Amino acid sequence: MPSTDDDIAIRTTDLRKTYNSEVAVERLSLAIPTGTVYGFLGPNGAGKTTTMRLLTGLTGPTSGSVRVRGVDVTDRRALASRIGYLPETPPLYEEFSAREQLEYVADLRDVPQDVARDRIDGYLDRFDLRGDADKRIEAYSKGMRQKTAFVQSVLHDPDVLFLDEPTSGLDPRAARAIRRSITAFADRGTTVFLSTHILPVVEAIADAVGVLFDGRLVAEGTPEEVQNRAETGASDSLEDAFLAVTSDHRSDAPHTGE
Repeated sequence: MPSTDDDIAIRTTDLRKTYNSEVAVERLSLAIPTGTVYGFLGPNGAGKTTTMRLLTGLTGPTSGSVRVRGVDVTDRRALASRIGYLPETPPLYEEFSAREQLEYVADLRDVPQDVARDRIDGYLDRFDLRGDADKRIEAYSKGMRQKTAFVQSVLHDPDVLFLDEPTSGLDPRAARAIRRSITAFADRGTTVFLSTHILPVVEAIADAVGVLFDGRLVAEGTPEEVQNRAETGASDSLEDAFLAVTSDHRSDAPHTGE
């Protein structure tokens, strides 16, 4: 029986994005089941950030289609309530405190005030931000900013969560809290699309992995399947498999596309 949109949280069909004559993403087809943690890997310039922007509707494809939870991403209004997005450079208002930032985002997302208040307090405690919650963000460290940005991306309890380097700048305790949160979201049915260079994180929590190189999907499967495909003979690590898979495609012509 073919998969339906109820089964598949993220579906792309022959997705392509070009900038002038440069190909950023080439014929990308994905079918990511609901509740999956999908690790999206690739070297710098592979097209990962472009793909993330296509999947969240922030940029339009040259050709092909994207549906998230059955919604065409060109329908921004319908998409907004279903997804959360943490970009590599998160948008934060320097003059706000973390609490003000989160209250503002909760209001934008139509989260009821009493629900928002409870969620904000819970996340501030979970990420050790309670003591600094009323200080202006301009005084925050990179790690504090990253934690605030992660919370604002999940505050409305989205169906699908897109995370671009979510543990960047975090100390080990905060990074572990992020990993545990990702796993908890997936356990209750949230789909997580995770782009990161920290391969041990992917190896530990991802159900499936896709490897992008020069805008093309060159490997996909469970972490174990990708490791077996690489046939490195050196070790069973995802890092070795990633290096082997991408090395196999080094002869392809370079292009612009991070």
